[in-house]
Amino acid sequence: MRMDVMNDNKWEQNPPKAVILAGGKGTRLRPYTTVLPKPLMPIGGQPILEILISRLSHSGIRDLIISVGHLAELIKTFFGHGNKWNVNIEYVIEDKPLGTMGPLSLMKNLGTHFFVMNGDVLTDLDFCSFYQSHLDSGSIMTVATCRRNVPIDFGVLDFDPESNKIVSFQEKPTLSYHVSMGIYVLAEKCLQYIPQNTYFGFDDLILSLINSGGKVSSYLHEGQWLDIGRETDYLLANEMIDQSLE
Repeated sequence: MRMDVMNDNKWEQNPPKAVILAGGKGTRLRPYTTVLPKPLMPIGGQPILEILISRLSHSGIRDLIISVGHLAELIKTFFGHGNKWNVNIEYVIEDKPLGTMGPLSLMKNLGTHFFVMNGDVLTDLDFCSFYQSHLDSGSIMTVATCRRNVPIDFGVLDFDPESNKIVSFQEKPTLSYHVSMGIYVLAEKCLQYIPQNTYFGFDDLILSLINSGGKVSSYLHEGQWLDIGRETDYLLANEMIDQSLE
């Protein structure tokens, strides 16, 4: 799986800023993340966050803001100001956990529209096409989505709750869902829904926007996507990288 291929992106305006969320403790990847922040976990010998930053740079995105918290100094020391990757990196420090969207309350001058993404995603998403789709839709927020198949290890019954009569049965079915990839484009007016210096997640924001009548759109990505915050995906990502190098 190659994630370093340069996209032939042509921005119709100056590339937007990208906010990268790298402040979490990575509890699902313990014990690895007790000494190493999740964004520095290696994929094929390269930190996952470095792969993401390289892809953003190759896409023409130059201005990055990284929100850091757990083991922040290791991330800041590794990436510095971003000169190695031809990007400009600023840092925002989370003194306490602020969730997915809470850190945005600490940032200024993000622009009319901007990216927000988790620092542990591995994907070949075309950032330019995603961003343009957001602009064309007139949405206040657009969520990059991917199809995930979830196998169920049980026989699933459906029955009439009044008579308890079984009306259908499926043996170990596979359910299919469209899930958030942890990559978003937000309009600036989203910020008015985010409280200052308070824990506020993606779920809090999207529900607030929907309930207020704001247009929230989905952008379906048919390519590669892994969230290495899950141990199964982390192991799979390394397997795929190893196979690509054989």
